Amino acid sequence: MTLPVSLPMALAIYFTLWWTLLFAVLPFGVRSQQETGTTVPGSEPGAPQTPALLKKALWTTVLTTVAFAALMVVLALNPDA
Repeated sequence: MTLPVSLPMALAIYFTLWWTLLFAVLPFGVRSQQETGTTVPGSEPGAPQTPALLKKALWTTVLTTVAFAALMVVLALNPDA
């Protein structure tokens, strides 16, 4: 199957979707140091206790791949869009 857009455009769309979805995923499951009661001296009490960035990056990649694939299918089925 060929892409309904050029490869550089597809990469740009994927990159933009990834960053947009990353910012949507970042707040999920975050508990602040103040909420957990384990504030590190000298740090902001609202800072996350464990941000789990690798896990969120993996989830972002999965969500982006699904969204990108859906977008490419829609564009392939509607060439006038």
